[in-house]
Amino acid sequence: MKYKIYPTLLNLYARFERGLASEQELLDRINRVPIPQTEAQAKGVCFEDAVLKGIGEELFDPDVIIRSRALLPKPVVATQVYCESLIDEVLFYGFVDVLGHTMAVDLKSTAAYTSCRFAEDHQNLYLPALCKRSVHTLRYIITDFSDVYMEEYSLDYDFSLQYRQIKAFIDFLETHREQITDRRIFAC
Repeated sequence: MKYKIYPTLLNLYARFERGLASEQELLDRINRVPIPQTEAQAKGVCFEDAVLKGIGEELFDPDVIIRSRALLPKPVVATQVYCESLIDEVLFYGFVDVLGHTMAVDLKSTAAYTSCRFAEDHQNLYLPALCKRSVHTLRYIITDFSDVYMEEYSLDYDFSLQYRQIKAFIDFLETHREQITDRRIFAC
């Protein structure tokens, strides 16, 4: 194992590849340069607390809360579950919001939803990490705060894009090794 990588980094790298994020933004994220939480991010965290813990429910449309909860696995086995898997020389790790017996769930919020928005998300790599727990489905419950959407991915999902981006990200790390001040990304 040479690298420790989590989905947020890989998702930002994917944005970088598409020209939607700068090299400096990516290096700042790798180096864990503090960035203020946006209002949208804070609202997303509050929504997750409302759905999972019942905290701050009054801040959201009750129908959206009810519909989101209806999509959670029954029973909910655990929340904020750490998972990891070894992908070649990379320790891929992170937390999934909800774990059921055969399904994991990640809650998302967005200003505007588009179909299959999370099809290329690197959190889909949680599936191989969670299969040892009998999880074979990753469900995204997504809200724009007026409606609720759902996307599901299974173990037969084609991870080739994510695997290619991991390799390209490793090349980026090695090319920019001297600019990386937070060495936690390097396992050795």
